[in-house]
Amino acid sequence: MENSLDAGEFYRYPPDIYLRISSEDGKETEGATVHTIRVEDNGSGVPARHIPSAFGQVFYGSKYKLRQSRGTFGLGGTMAILYGQITTSKPVKVISSTAGKCIHEYDVLIDIRRNRPMVLRHKTYNNPDRWHGTVIEIKMEGDYSRASAKVLEYLKQTAIVVPYANLSFVDPKGRLYRFERATKEMPKPPTETKLHPYGSDVETLKRMVSTTSCKNMVSFMMEHFHKVGRKMALNFLEYAKIPPKKRPHRLKTEDLVKLAKAMKEFPHFRAPSADCLSPLGEDLLRTGIQKELKPEFVAVRQRSPSVYSGYPFIVEVAVAYGGEIPKTGSILLYRFANRIPLLYDEASDVAWKVVNEEVNWKYYNVNPAEAPLAVFVHICSTKIPYRSVGKEFVAEVPEIEREILNGVREAARELSLFLSRRKSVEREKRRLDIFERFLPKIARFSSELAGKDKVPEVKPLLKSVAKYGAEED
Repeated sequence: MENSLDAGEFYRYPPDIYLRISSEDGKETEGATVHTIRVEDNGSGVPARHIPSAFGQVFYGSKYKLRQSRGTFGLGGTMAILYGQITTSKPVKVISSTAGKCIHEYDVLIDIRRNRPMVLRHKTYNNPDRWHGTVIEIKMEGDYSRASAKVLEYLKQTAIVVPYANLSFVDPKGRLYRFERATKEMPKPPTETKLHPYGSDVETLKRMVSTTSCKNMVSFMMEHFHKVGRKMALNFLEYAKIPPKKRPHRLKTEDLVKLAKAMKEFPHFRAPSADCLSPLGEDLLRTGIQKELKPEFVAVRQRSPSVYSGYPFIVEVAVAYGGEIPKTGSILLYRFANRIPLLYDEASDVAWKVVNEEVNWKYYNVNPAEAPLAVFVHICSTKIPYRSVGKEFVAEVPEIEREILNGVREAARELSLFLSRRKSVEREKRRLDIFERFLPKIARFSSELAGKDKVPEVKPLLKSVAKYGAEED
């Protein structure tokens, strides 16, 4: 699904994704059984010549570029395919077209020993409607009864963070779940950029010097690194004590170690640009939250771009209150990284630490144990600092922690103003209820005492004492 969303967003197609999980024997039972997982999208499609390698080779990545994307190395989808092959010995079926004249269908196995694709079948069909997109079908062993809650939660959270997508899901019992798009507006796509010197390492430098066509170190620095001009390159090489005219391919391993260390220590490199990032934006995040949770109040804040270890990042934070948000006895935390929901190991995440330990919610008139409160944290970067291979929680990087904390505080201040005003309105409403109950009686008794037949109208008097006008109506 993440590949499907990337394929739609980059080429500006509002995503339509269909997911179906069906049991091999036609009925869902407890315990591990063979299931068929089918994902269909309307994305850009995969060129026919790349299909075998893209789905039958581990670490075949077409997205290994310095720009924000959900995946990087071409590992996640291939590992799902490999798991299906290991548990069922069945190939993956791939149907795809790039809106050309033909639709290509492949059955592919992975040659695990050689890490090469084995094409079992290849068919082509005419494509008169110029359909574009990809269909993937995998058979694998799994226990859907245990995983169902997380599958539905993953879809719901994805619908929050991509409100411009239509998501349809059919479970093994044939039940249809629809998450319909609320807008066709999409975030701007990221632009590819060069590596920043602060984000380099020895292995990356080795790969660069082995493939570069630059004849000297000055042109090497200018050609391969972000925001490095001639003057900056000369100043840095003098700092690193590397001759400007030295040929890059003649650098030895010890030279590369010295170069990588100097890059991290040199204080005068300019901060990287955030053009390679694609934040969701305040309006889209608000739309997604309102669509799925229908809160009584929501405040959204997008922080300015910041940098850690040479990698730019942007933090987006939202605080929602009331509506369909349940009271769970604690704050409901939704975490996203590059528009991917993070469902596991919540307590290990930097966002959990900020929301539960560093923010004093009582200062904002909120009791977390009783309030229907949800906090949303979205981090987008060219390199998310995950703390594990599973990519389920973000490390406590001081720069990211600071941005999350400031964003939560800004949104919480808006919530505090909303709650204070709501309390004032409720207090005023109780006051007017008393007036509405007793003023007509007082008016009638006063008229009788004064010997007048006509009872005066009390509504103008009620309006004159109301502080909030239309809100009381």
